[in-house]
Amino acid sequence: MRPSHWRAPDLSTRWWPVFQRHLLVWRKLAIPSLLGNIAEPLMWLLAFGYGMGALVGQVQLHGERVPYIVFLASGSICMSAMNAASFEALYSAFSRMHVQKTWDGIMNAPIRLDDVVLAEVLWAGFKAIFTVSAILVVMLALGISHSPRLLVAWAILLGAGLTFSAIALIFTALAKSYDFFAYYFTLFLTPMMFLSGVFFPRDQLPAPLRVASEWLPLTNAVELVRPMFLDRWPENPWRSAAILAAYALVAFWVALALTRRRFAK
Repeated sequence: MRPSHWRAPDLSTRWWPVFQRHLLVWRKLAIPSLLGNIAEPLMWLLAFGYGMGALVGQVQLHGERVPYIVFLASGSICMSAMNAASFEALYSAFSRMHVQKTWDGIMNAPIRLDDVVLAEVLWAGFKAIFTVSAILVVMLALGISHSPRLLVAWAILLGAGLTFSAIALIFTALAKSYDFFAYYFTLFLTPMMFLSGVFFPRDQLPAPLRVASEWLPLTNAVELVRPMFLDRWPENPWRSAAILAAYALVAFWVALALTRRRFAK
């Protein structure tokens, strides 16, 4: 009997050579890749943070007035981790899996599909934290925040990158072409950007949307990171961390099962 696609992940340290392979290939394009990934979030920050921020001034957050530029920066850096991880786990992973047949070549070596999928999640998470680190350096240079708690926020952003890379790999396993990813961005990522408190406080949302938004992965990343930009600790860190971890684990399992099913055909 053929084993179930939904069996437990069978992982080993053989994901590391796959990760190294991606790193060696990407190293030649590191600078253009970095510039492409940080350009858009920095434009959001400059246009809305300094442009609209000059009009808004401050926003009400948990009964306290905070500068809009800090509010936006703390949300947009979470959005950048989401986007960088998603692009890598969608377009680049799909190219390696389906177009270039790189995964097939890798699995000619003694490396299992489970390890390849894990390597893709970790690689997309690495790309996300690389992008986020560059953006964070710019924010520090602009004096948006100098809180030492940003070191903890950096680790949380890595976790957010891993979470969104695992979610994106579900759609990669289902995709037949690059066009399929438009649904993911239009129906999932874009609404989440506006519901997760990146650009304005979630208190402004209607009550049903506000309650639903509490369970979104981006919302919980923002809830963890934003207080650290203000040099405070989050109010409910364990709840938000648990939600992110649950999304990451469940999404990885689903992505792995769907990828196994795809390669079994």
